[in-house]
Order: sequence, then C-alpha cells, then structure tokens
Amino acid sequence: MTRPLFEVTPNTWDFLKLPMITPTGFREYDARWKYPEEINLPGVTALGLGLGTQMRRRGIRPEIAVGNDYRDYSLAIKNALVLGLMQAGIHVKDIGPAVSPMAYFAQFHLDVPAVAMVTASHNPNGWTGVKMGFERPLTHGPDEMAELKEIVLSGHGAQAPGGGYEFVEGVKEAYLDDLVGDFRMTRKLKVVCATGNGTASAFAPELFERIGVEVVPSHNDLDYTFPNYNPNPEDMHMLHDMAETVLSTGADLALGFDGDGDRCGVVDDEGEEIFADKVGVIMARDLAKLYPNSTFVADVKSTGLFASDPELKKYGVKADYWKTGHSHMKRRVKEIGALAGFEKSGHYFLAEPIGRGYDCGMRVAVEICKLMERNPDKSMSDLRKALPKTWSTPTMSPYCADTEKYDVLERLVQKLVAKAEAGETVAGRAIKEVVTVNGARVILDNGSWGLVRASSNTPNLVVVCESAESEEEMRAIFTDIDTVIRSEPSVGDYDQRI
Repeated sequence: MTRPLFEVTPNTWDFLKLPMITPTGFREYDARWKYPEEINLPGVTALGLGLGTQMRRRGIRPEIAVGNDYRDYSLAIKNALVLGLMQAGIHVKDIGPAVSPMAYFAQFHLDVPAVAMVTASHNPNGWTGVKMGFERPLTHGPDEMAELKEIVLSGHGAQAPGGGYEFVEGVKEAYLDDLVGDFRMTRKLKVVCATGNGTASAFAPELFERIGVEVVPSHNDLDYTFPNYNPNPEDMHMLHDMAETVLSTGADLALGFDGDGDRCGVVDDEGEEIFADKVGVIMARDLAKLYPNSTFVADVKSTGLFASDPELKKYGVKADYWKTGHSHMKRRVKEIGALAGFEKSGHYFLAEPIGRGYDCGMRVAVEICKLMERNPDKSMSDLRKALPKTWSTPTMSPYCADTEKYDVLERLVQKLVAKAEAGETVAGRAIKEVVTVNGARVILDNGSWGLVRASSNTPNLVVVCESAESEEEMRAIFTDIDTVIRSEPSVGDYDQRI
C-alpha cells in the first residue's frame, strides 16, 4: 500500500491518484476529517484497506456491515471505503443509507463481527468520518484507533484475496421492527419530532407513528444542506427551535435527533430544554424501580445527581463516572455490567434487557415514551421539577487547534490541581478534589463543579459547570475556570457562552 501523503494540492492529477490523509483525523474513538481539504477519495480507500488489514491482523472473521449518513458526499466516501475493504479481502455487506445505530444493529441482525459507518455525526457540513468496531456492541477506542492510524499512515495496508460485496435490503425495516417490538402507547402523547433535516428524518417520524404517538413534524424533510440548523441536540439553536414548537403546538414534549441518529435531546411541555444528563437521571429514577441495585455510568461532563440523588440512593443505585466519548462509555457499560450509561452530549447506552448496549437515539425515544406510559399522571415538566435543583451550563467549546489541544489541556490540568493543592478557592468555595480521569473536573465542597477537557472530535476544548446552590454560583464557577483557561494564549473564542 502506498504511504498516504499529508497534503496534496487540490484540482491536480495527483489529487485524483495519490492518497491524502491528515493525521489529526484519527481521533480517540473514531475518525473525522474535513472533506476534501483533509482527506481525498484515494485516502478513504487507503483507510478501508487499513481497516481490513486491522481486521485480519486481529483474526476477525472477514465480514463487515457498512452504511452511510445522509450527506451529498457520503455515498462517494462509502464507495471509496468499500473498495479498500474489498482490496483487503473483506466481504462487505452494504446496508445503504442509515443512522449509526442501524449500522450497529446490522452487526447483530446480519451476524457480522465488524461495522463501519460513514458519518461525521453532528459535525457541520464539510466534515466526514467513520465510526467502526470489531466487537459488538463496542466501537474502536484509543488503542484500536492508534493501531489503525499506524497501519494506514505507515502504508502497511495489505491486499488479500477473498473480498466481496453485496447490498443487503430490508435492514431499515428490521431495525424499526426491533425498536417497536410489541409496544404501543395507551396514553395520548403529542411529541414534536425534530430531526433538523438530517438522516433521522427517514426514521423517527415513522417510529413515533408506529408506537401510537401523535407526531408534530419539525424539519423532517431530508435536506443535506441543513437549511434550518445543524442537527445537534446539544446545540442551543436546535433546542430553542424545539421549545418554540412545543409551546406553539401544545405538545407534551419534543424529542430531537442528531445527524446520524445516535443521540436524542429532550424539551418538556413547558418549553424547557432538559440537558441530556438530567434526562438520564429521570430515566435512571424510572429504571431503578424496575431494576433496583443497578449501576449507571455517567460521563465526567454530567450532573452530580447520579451520585447524590436521594431517589436513586433509595433503590440502591451505584453511580460510576467515566471518560466522555461514545466508545469509552460503551466499553465501560459492558465491562462493569451496568444497566445503562448516560452522556451529557445526548448519547445513551441502554444495555440488556432494555437495549444492546450501543448508543441509539431512536431507542432512547421509545424508552422515554415508555417512561411517560408508566407515569400517566405526570408531565415531562413534573418529572424535571421532581429532581433536586441544580444550575448547569450548556456544553461550551472554546477553539483550540487539534495539534495543540492535548498539550494545552495537560497544562490546564496541572494549573487546576496546583490551585487545589495551594488551598485556593473557586467561586469562593474550597476545592474538595480534582478528578483527572478525563481532563479536570474541579469539585467544590458543596458538590458543585466545573470541568475542562479536550474534545475528541473537533479542534476545541470543552467546558461545563454545575452549581448545587444557584445560577450566580454557576456563573462564578465558569468565570474562575475560564480565567485559568485564558492563561493559555492559544485558546480561542467559545462557540457559545452563558
């Protein structure tokens, strides 16, 4: 295999012929590049050859399910990836356009060991990428990604005989059948279905109709230009649009999905955006009654309520805080036998007997409808108000170049740890501890906290703060954490601020 170049001039003979791959596209748990600035089609073929080579090195049965999201260039990317996989001797089962959890489902449905889903997830147009895995329901983590990066960038992809291709019909229908099962609402429920014109538009409205929900459509026409907003239920533009639709239609709640359908966002009947970690606590409370003494995994960006909520304690729940990232969380849920994992970004990992352990926004939507069915006298706002009150920021992401962000973060962690060791305060409170499993989560003496970590997907840091006391304290925590962040001159502007 030809060793890929890091840069090739566009609109040249070489650009059509030589593989180009920017190394920073290999992330902690998937791969993402700007296309065609950071990867070209020959580069994607080299990636496929490398992925197939990795399968053979690890003794994985040479069969893989491959799908693509709904972007105007995703089919071309997938075809280039498939070519490389076939060169490596892999038999490809192409499931067609899909949401990511449909591709994960295909591993079980088609009984294949591996998956490769062409998607840039919630990244804006102009991005592409691949989510991949060899051990269902898990996807690649840092070790697998480092190995794949070495194979591809060193030109060690090896051709092998036996490659093949088949297009598999009916996976979408089987996926929806699996989600619906025999469940049908008896409670009347009016739900805003928000898909931001992304891939989930081809799935979510039909899913809701099949379980007996009254659907209020919101941007459900497929349109890969994303004319209204980028489908990302962590983004305030999408959440505000969902809230306005709830209030104008009298809906019971809104459920919104990201570009590849593996995340779900919630707005209640009062138009209040419920951050995904709080939705996780609501779901955990409901599930704990059905499955007492369960363990729930939450990522380090999530609320402290998983550990402190009296209702969860009453049912013997154990909370486990872990690294942010869909691959980290999936693996942790499986390793410790947790019932579910919840991530502030809107990824939920529902294990047996609820789900199969992979992140699926559609599965979460069904389970939230079931939750409402089990609580017929409660509105979503009732369930929100029943939680202990905390004040949380949205996820805020200041720019920091991919080539610098981990070094910058290491220095920030050192500064925050030193601040704690020196007995300094944040928001006027003593620092109880600094958890460094994934960045720095600065926990104060009253349980309030502030977090800074590096984004695994984009050239950004990630900042989240939560107060158990007041909005004023939340803002003060952010101010003090941001003051430390601003000591690093290479950190740029935030995408959004409180």
